[in-house]
Amino acid sequence: MAAETFAQLVGLSTGVLLLSAVLLVWRRSLHAQVALLATQGVALAVLVLVLGLHEDDAELLAVAALVLVLKAVVLPRILIRTVARLGVGVREETPVINTTSSLIALSLLTMLAYLVSRPLLTLGDGPTTTAVPVGIALVLYGMLVLATRRHAVSQLLGFLMLDNGIATVAFLIAGGVPLVVELGVSLDVLLVVLILQVLTSHIRTEFGDADLDDLSELRD
Repeated sequence: MAAETFAQLVGLSTGVLLLSAVLLVWRRSLHAQVALLATQGVALAVLVLVLGLHEDDAELLAVAALVLVLKAVVLPRILIRTVARLGVGVREETPVINTTSSLIALSLLTMLAYLVSRPLLTLGDGPTTTAVPVGIALVLYGMLVLATRRHAVSQLLGFLMLDNGIATVAFLIAGGVPLVVELGVSLDVLLVVLILQVLTSHIRTEFGDADLDDLSELRD
């Protein structure tokens, strides 16, 4: 793969990762958020695929296929099923901060990601190194969602976006993750999502909704 094409594809995939994360924080509809998470999964798989083709690494190509199946198909389908049980048009109604404040926070976190990444950017000027701030920004965005959203599904989406950010940084810095390691991490993430799906269903059955504030009503 030509160096210019490689740089363009890395920039495109990381750009989609960042844009989908911003839109995910902006949107309130849980259906739209799940669709954006699936888009993020596709972009991450494309990034790994590009790295695999550039390095002619068959194991990275297998990891790309695994990432595509898990993050763009399996996990979104589980979340869509969970959202469907909650009802049509379900939204995150009561975030801790409003949309405007969330977007301002995203801007600040993006700048923080670039500041934190400065030592890493000095290690090289290749397209993968310069894209590292995007992965760190995804991690920070995921933490923001976890801290400011009250709906159980939104919290789950924040956790998965944080995981996507960690994976993005790992792929960009290390140039890839062994298939066995990625398989183990993927199974862990899948297990966590399944457990949280069951927990969300129980919260909805008990309280008629999946707002985590309802947990404050639990007593021994």
